[in-house]
Amino acid sequence: MQCGVLGGELVEEVDEAEEEEVKMVVGMGSYGGKVRVVTGDPWEEIMLLWGIQQPTLSKHNAFVHQSSLQLRLDACGRSLSILQSPSSLCGLAELLWCSQLVELGVLYVLGWISCSGFCPPCWVFVNRNVFKDKGTPGVTGAVMWDSGVVLGKFLEHAVESGMISLRGKKVVELGSGCGLVGCIAALLGAQVILTDLPDRLRLLKKNVEANLYGDVRGSATVNELIWGDQLDLELITPLPDYVIGSDVIYSEGAVMDLLATLIRLCEAQTTIFLAGELRNDAVLEYFLDSAMKEFNIGRVDQSQWHPDYCTPRVVIYVLVKK
Repeated sequence: MQCGVLGGELVEEVDEAEEEEVKMVVGMGSYGGKVRVVTGDPWEEIMLLWGIQQPTLSKHNAFVHQSSLQLRLDACGRSLSILQSPSSLCGLAELLWCSQLVELGVLYVLGWISCSGFCPPCWVFVNRNVFKDKGTPGVTGAVMWDSGVVLGKFLEHAVESGMISLRGKKVVELGSGCGLVGCIAALLGAQVILTDLPDRLRLLKKNVEANLYGDVRGSATVNELIWGDQLDLELITPLPDYVIGSDVIYSEGAVMDLLATLIRLCEAQTTIFLAGELRNDAVLEYFLDSAMKEFNIGRVDQSQWHPDYCTPRVVIYVLVKK
């Protein structure tokens, strides 16, 4: 706490670090680590994230190479090999890291950038239905993003640190994509159901089969799931202990379907971990504003992440149903 003079009147100025500490709590749901509670106007959270972390100034794709056919990562005592399908992105995989998705009519402007440095910078336009249509093959789920690596290594670190326990717990992963996070959760002892859109399941099943061999503490199955649709009994009987997802907050058009699925999947004892890339402040604000009506939300402090897998371009939230 500091004192200052404003207009001849003595006022108290709250130190930013002290104010931040007031909003910190230890433990939310089944997670025992430190989180910053998100309350009030979600725009304050957005300003704090972009002001302190400054994601647009840091390196994108710090832990992944989306032009490669596979990603190798050491986790849980294994060397995981995650197959990718960069050709599914129609040459756009390296472009989607940009900090803003600006909606213009029926198009999204992805950015004025250069492709791998070999061609002149250009505006890149993608039909917004690629992002919004739940059933149309698009540019998601074919390659890994930093948020998936960060979340997977966070889960490993949290288990090793005693912040969470996954052994024997039911875990549902939303938007599993290439399957890295779900595979790590299974290796940590969870009974995992990895889910994604129908056209994503072939690659997902390949990665599960290739990496979960031999002596695995937990188990993994792959299910089709379209957000907003009726849930299969396997997903909700019983309801999961944990729901996890990486890079699932990417489009305003998908937010309400995502939230509808989360609400149906969860009870008060369910803990949700969502990791995401800080690209579009408007989409994240819309998600937080909508989610706060149903869930208590906390942002996991980066001091709780795996120390070798931290980046200011990613955020991890914990959600617990009210």
